[in-house]
Amino acid sequence: MKVDLHIHTTYSDGAFSPQMIVDTALDCNLNVIALTDHDNILSYSIANDYALANDKKLEIIQGVEINTIYKDYEVHILGYFMDVNNSDFQSMLKFQQNARNYQAREMVALLNKKEGIRIKFDDIKKLVAPHGSIGRPHIARAITNAGGTGSVMEAYEKYINDNSPVYVKRKTVSPHDACEVIYDAGGIPVFAHPIDVEISESLAKELMNYGLRGIEAYHRKHSPAVVEYYSSLAEKYGLIITGGSDFHAPSGNHGTIVMGKNFVPSWVYDELIKEKKRIEIS
Repeated sequence: MKVDLHIHTTYSDGAFSPQMIVDTALDCNLNVIALTDHDNILSYSIANDYALANDKKLEIIQGVEINTIYKDYEVHILGYFMDVNNSDFQSMLKFQQNARNYQAREMVALLNKKEGIRIKFDDIKKLVAPHGSIGRPHIARAITNAGGTGSVMEAYEKYINDNSPVYVKRKTVSPHDACEVIYDAGGIPVFAHPIDVEISESLAKELMNYGLRGIEAYHRKHSPAVVEYYSSLAEKYGLIITGGSDFHAPSGNHGTIVMGKNFVPSWVYDELIKEKKRIEIS
């Protein structure tokens, strides 16, 4: 069984539509995927309906990736199998979407005022699927499209960083809140690509008090030694292990990424399902 539990679509900062993700996953001989758009869950039903209508033999898991900021660290919390109709979960998504839109609008105003880059909020909004999550990649692309920079990478270097006079930091829920809401909605909260967070071990231990149930040990950023480290950490604290490609696009700002390329053992899926059943009966 071939598994990829971390994939993005055009409903956040991915380049492929949900339908394209399904077709690409099958081309990569994947059996199970999870759609984990940032602060958004709209792609799942579209992908699932497409797969069913066209007799595509692919298991699609409902997922999400909640972007949080904690002590100046960007901490991402993955969620799997939550009840997406849960009122607290819906409120969290709404809060996150409002924060994303506010950030984009404020940056548009500053880009116009301080840099003379004439873009509108709608220029950013049209770069993401309807009701999708606006993020830094969309802002960078809008700047480049308006001629403000010669490339998206240059836009990142000049404007999409904490030291830029036009960058506005997003106000998010905490990773603690994200874990708690996902867990209370019947889902499985997982610490995503922990290599990005220097305090990952102490934070993971802390988040367990709020429902954290897993660590993403298998990730394209993780070397074999890092995979071993986080696998050992998961075992130490009784957490499950997950993994995925964190697929956004075949190439671009995220580098060359192939869906399902990085090895994720099939038992990772088995443990995820066991944890789902454990939560259901608890």
